[in-house]
Amino acid sequence: MSRPFSRRTLLLAASAAAGTLAGCSTGGNDTAAPTGEYQFTEPTPTATVIAEDQRAPAPAFSGELLDGTPFDSSSLASDVAVINFWGSWCVPCRVETPEFQAVHADVADRGVQFLGIDVKDQRQLAIAFVEQLGVAYPSVFDPRGEVAMAFRGFPANVVPSTILLDRDGRVAAVYTGQVRGHDLRTAVELLLAEDQT
Repeated sequence: MSRPFSRRTLLLAASAAAGTLAGCSTGGNDTAAPTGEYQFTEPTPTATVIAEDQRAPAPAFSGELLDGTPFDSSSLASDVAVINFWGSWCVPCRVETPEFQAVHADVADRGVQFLGIDVKDQRQLAIAFVEQLGVAYPSVFDPRGEVAMAFRGFPANVVPSTILLDRDGRVAAVYTGQVRGHDLRTAVELLLAEDQT
């Protein structure tokens, strides 16, 4: 008869599993350039971006904005994109969202699009959230987390989370947890500077 696992053993195993889930890469091994579509393996360090030769294409996705307008990810093409997963029930989102809005206001006319993905939420609560915080960029209403599932392996239960896409539609960064405005601004500036080199 096998011996039951100790509480410590179970906690160590759970920690290891969580570390495996909390990750951003591009599919394939880390030493070779990506050959397929994006697959999440670990988060990107804050205020940094993935090296250009290690990026993989973001998946296509579609949905409906909070106001009921259809949305397709093809509308992000040729711009740097900031995709932020949030919910009106999420306390860190209340801190992060106004900072994202401030960055958006500063860079929107430089070829940077912001898109919120409202997850596990009720539409009316989400609309009240964006109105109260003065958010000017659109959000997809995604109560079942379908957009997160399109990004293979992305931890859809980590809210807030942010994905940055470069102008070629490749995943350039994935941040899990709250992102400060100055860190987001740094990463966006890195992506905008790539066009000037």
